[in-house]
This record gives sequence, C-alpha cells and structure tokens, in this order.
Amino acid sequence: MSKKWYFYSSIALVVLIISSGFKPYQLEKLNWFYVDHAVEKLNYTVPSEDDLAYVAINIPQTGKSFAGFKQALSFKESQGKYHLVNTLGYMGKYQFGIGTLRTLGITDSTAFMNSPKLQEKAFRALLSINKHILKEEIKQFEGQVISGVKITESGLLAAAHLGGAGSVKKFLKSNGTRGIKDGYGTSLKSYIKQFGGYDTSHIVANGRAKAK
Repeated sequence: MSKKWYFYSSIALVVLIISSGFKPYQLEKLNWFYVDHAVEKLNYTVPSEDDLAYVAINIPQTGKSFAGFKQALSFKESQGKYHLVNTLGYMGKYQFGIGTLRTLGITDSTAFMNSPKLQEKAFRALLSINKHILKEEIKQFEGQVISGVKITESGLLAAAHLGGAGSVKKFLKSNGTRGIKDGYGTSLKSYIKQFGGYDTSHIVANGRAKAK
C-alpha cells in the first residue's frame, strides 16, 4: 500500500512541476493595420503621378509603365547608380555625355552628379528631344517588324538614348541592316528589342526641352 501511495505521489509531483512551467495563453494584439493619428504625414511607396518623388527609392519596378521603363533602362546603363562615371566618361544613372548635358542646358557636371532630381529631369528632357526628332519614324515604323524586332516608341527612344536619334534613323532606313553599336559593343537593335512596349506616350515631343 505504501509503495502504491509513493508511486502515485511521485507522478502527481512530476505533473505539478511540469505544469508550473507553462503560462496561460494570451492573444497578442497585432496592430498590422493600425494608423497612429499623431503622425501628420504618411509616406507611401506606391506609384505617384510625379515620378520625381521616387528618385531616392531604389526598388525594382515591374510591368510596362514609364516607371518600369526608367528602372530597366537605368539598370542597364549604370545599375541605377547616380554617382557612376564609366570608362568613356559618361555620367550618372542614365550615362550622359558632356555634349548632351550642354544641349539640355546643364553646364556644371559636378552639380549634375550630385543631384538625382536633375538627372531625372535631364532624362525626361532628352526623351522629349528624341521623340521630337523621331516623330515621323515613330509614325511610320511603329508596329512593324524590322530585322526580327518589333518597333515600338519606347524601343526607339531607348535606342536613341544609347546611340543618338540620328543613328536610329539610319538603322530604320537601312531596314535594320546597319549594325550600329556603342563604344562597348551594345547594338541599337538590342535596345529596341529589350526596351520595347513600355508606356512612353505621355512624353511630349519637344526639340527645345531643357532640364529645368
């Protein structure tokens, strides 16, 4: 009898010790959707009508929006780095040459390199100029397939950024037989293909655009 009592008492003691190590479960309040009304301004990382608002945000863009066009092209040019200067002397996120900057009204290259907003404005201004120069080619060739590549406005603008609008004209007039390349061997054709189909419709053609 005493042995059974000792056995059951031991079991009860073990159960008591183990159960004392657990705390009652309490539902944790997770404020995933809580908005602190004391915060005066909320910052959202969603598309804005003003794309200059995102010059300091290094996030990948998807789809065929203009933001996606900028992200894809800048990554190809400089991996999206505002302070990059390549071995040929081209500068910034979109790799501008000195001559192009002067055309856009920029004479201080140091200020240009230190201003992401100025670089974004320069990019848009150059798009406007190239769209003006290529407006007839865009009307004539958009939607056609030349040398195995579908011609789109965004593709032509990207190619003009790479090698100049004049080179794009030559490529189209030769029906794609002229293999025009930049100093690193990148062809206009590859840019027309890689950056085709993006939405650049809101870019206004302006041959006198400046980065203001």
